[in-house]
Amino acid sequence: MKKQLPPPRIAAVHDLSCVGRCALTVIIPTLSVMGYQTVPVPTALLSTHTGGFTDLHFRDLTDDMHGVSDHFERLGMSFRAIYTGFLGSDRQIRTVEEFIGRFGDVPDESGRKPLILVDPVMGDDGELYSTYTPSLVEGIRQLSRHAHVLTPNLTEACILTDTLYRDTKVMRPEETEQFVQMLLGRLGTLYSARTVITGIVTSDGCVVNAGIGEDGRIFKVERGQLGISYPGTGDIFASVLLGGLLVGKDLYESCAVAADFVGELIDASTKIDTPVRMGVALEPHLGKLIK
Repeated sequence: MKKQLPPPRIAAVHDLSCVGRCALTVIIPTLSVMGYQTVPVPTALLSTHTGGFTDLHFRDLTDDMHGVSDHFERLGMSFRAIYTGFLGSDRQIRTVEEFIGRFGDVPDESGRKPLILVDPVMGDDGELYSTYTPSLVEGIRQLSRHAHVLTPNLTEACILTDTLYRDTKVMRPEETEQFVQMLLGRLGTLYSARTVITGIVTSDGCVVNAGIGEDGRIFKVERGQLGISYPGTGDIFASVLLGGLLVGKDLYESCAVAADFVGELIDASTKIDTPVRMGVALEPHLGKLIK
């Protein structure tokens, strides 16, 4: 009797924030319940994430990443996907590029080489995060050239394309559409990746995720705005999107499933007594991803 293949492995190159649901603490359960073995490659250890907490403990794990990668290579590890998120230094950019160089062309048990998803976490609301320097921005741009799938938010799409940020909340619908089309066109010229721009807030209070489908046409996944922003929802969105792509869903369908799930989590989380900085109440809803 022929043995079944093991669950596909996904290398998740993200930080580990112990409190406040984001990064590895949401990526591991989300992908696991979708049927994937999530192999963490921690970039940093934080007692909490940096949004809404103070006096936190932080440890940079760049040197440890080299040791982890060396051991994986000795073990002959392979992955169905490599998924990267927030990175904190130029050294980490180089370390992740080395990881992709080692494992990005190695087929797993299915015979397929890994899908590389880069979430180019750099900023939001038109502003760079305070830790980002010009050289780190250029490093993220370089890393994004390795991606098969890119998931920037609107701010990050502007940074990746060196485009002046515009606030879509105060733009007319036709202006927003033209602006997003222009950004997608520039991203397509600069990066050979399937791209979804996330979190585009429109003047009528909706949130749009826009991308270019496999047929070459622009698509929009539009959902009503829930009026509150939780940390970690971008990590969950990208995880569900990746899980959908790996089971053969197209980019539009994967994006729609991810948007629906995140929207449901936000809606449910507003109804419970927990601080926003703790993140969305993911745990009771994970079972909905099994199908």
